[in-house]
Amino acid sequence: MKSGKQTTLRDDATLQGIGVHSGKPVSLTLRPADADTGILFVRTGPGDQPHREIRADVRAVTATEFATVLGDSHGPLCSTSEHVLAAMSALGVDNAVIEIDGPEIPIMDGSADAFVAAIDKAGIVTLDASRRYIKVLKPVRVVRGEASGELLPNARGFRVETEIDFDHPLVGRQRCGVDIDAASFRRELARARTFGFMKDVSKLWAAGYALGANFDNTLVVSEDRVLNPDGLRYPDEFVRHKALDAVGDLALAGAPLLATYRSVRGGHKLNHAVLCALMADPSAWTYVTAETARRPRGHADAAGLVAPAFGPDVS
Repeated sequence: MKSGKQTTLRDDATLQGIGVHSGKPVSLTLRPADADTGILFVRTGPGDQPHREIRADVRAVTATEFATVLGDSHGPLCSTSEHVLAAMSALGVDNAVIEIDGPEIPIMDGSADAFVAAIDKAGIVTLDASRRYIKVLKPVRVVRGEASGELLPNARGFRVETEIDFDHPLVGRQRCGVDIDAASFRRELARARTFGFMKDVSKLWAAGYALGANFDNTLVVSEDRVLNPDGLRYPDEFVRHKALDAVGDLALAGAPLLATYRSVRGGHKLNHAVLCALMADPSAWTYVTAETARRPRGHADAAGLVAPAFGPDVS
């Protein structure tokens, strides 16, 4: 479990790149924020582009097709939020402002590595405010065809167990399990890249996706080989990236999870559905602090807070 106090960044850090789906250039700046701000995405733009902001929260998800898109009643604000959120969550950054001047978080090299480096450059400081955790109290499970995902109680911290199964000789069935903290994330997941198959390229382009994908930011697989000159970073890089995505998508709970997340043949859509199912069941979770996380729960939680119900129902 992380420490009992909230954190933020010490200084600003800026990254520049392109959107993997839009192909458009974008600049991103990480900035410090006050306690209880959470992770706030701010969309900036020239001239008549309205200033918009939205807190990273499960209720802000507007699409989950090939990426997690956040928005509001005015439409999408930013796409591909999962990699920067994974880095923030795993490294223990509770409060920050993420400014972007385009519609999509830059893909960088397709992993979370550049965001980890940016957080390291900015530094992390402790604030004089208690950190709240979301403690999962009972299993919550969602099944969608051959895909399934569940959140299970885990008082010790946050663990991700992911399984994929692709009908491809270089991928096939892979499994990955990681207890998430800053050290394990850096070592086991941060450098795992987003991946795609050459046979799907035309279909993706026709649908308006992957317009910025290339060998510098995507792990590309043909029928019999990995096309990237540098090859794989991990023997099982594919499933590790799915685990990275899950860390980022579940950061939209709005507080660190005390839970084990297990997914089979999942992705952004399933991650979102499981998190919605958890939040829609007030008997399945509660807020706790580090000091109260292991105490038994009565009618109210150990901190005297009754867990509210929110989020859409998931059938």
